[in-house]
Amino acid sequence: MQSAEITRVSERHWHALDDDQVVGRGEVWRRPDGRSFLSIDAWHGTVFDRLAGAMLPTLPKPLYTVVDEDDLDLLSQWERLGFGPRRREWELVVPTGDFASAAEVTIGPAEAGPLWDLDSSLRAEIDATVGWHNMPAEVFGAHDPSRYTVATVGDRYVGLVRVAPIPRRPRIGLIAVLSAHRRRGIGRALLAAVLGAAHRSGAPSAGAEVNQANTAALALFESFGARRESSNLELVLR
Repeated sequence: MQSAEITRVSERHWHALDDDQVVGRGEVWRRPDGRSFLSIDAWHGTVFDRLAGAMLPTLPKPLYTVVDEDDLDLLSQWERLGFGPRRREWELVVPTGDFASAAEVTIGPAEAGPLWDLDSSLRAEIDATVGWHNMPAEVFGAHDPSRYTVATVGDRYVGLVRVAPIPRRPRIGLIAVLSAHRRRGIGRALLAAVLGAAHRSGAPSAGAEVNQANTAALALFESFGARRESSNLELVLR
């Protein structure tokens, strides 16, 4: 595959061609937090290196990628290019069911206006602490409000959970509660609500991704019987 020809087919995409056949693809995309993530899907190790050699000089640093920690071959390929580990995220499988919650809070569907007000407040709190660069791959933003369940105290949204309706195993994207309302069982009430809804729709489990450093979130999910299925490493090239 040393003869593979590398072509940039768009601003974000590269192809590796050998005898007019696509033998590898590279892509870069920008996350809502502003960071650029790479992926390279190559049929052969030398094609991976050639794609990376064409892509990396054209892109501003830092650059990021995510690798299944069990994929040692792919991990070594990125490390050979100078990428190093930044953080670990656990892939969790959470059983669904009807779970009780004692929190004095109203759980229900979201409306766009107050949802984005809550989104802005949560962003401000996060930027004042860990910052968006430490949030998991699923971050909240201007998405479809129908994917959110919210917690309301009085007439104000104080917490949210986002669920992506993936067939057979819905994915819980993010649970967040305003700092003034934490430690009152609101996060547990939100998680109980979406796991109950998934159970009633016929899904036996849901998926979630949690930063290893977020011990509170891990404890919350594991209190519902979540098990750690795999782990992903986020790598960075500075």
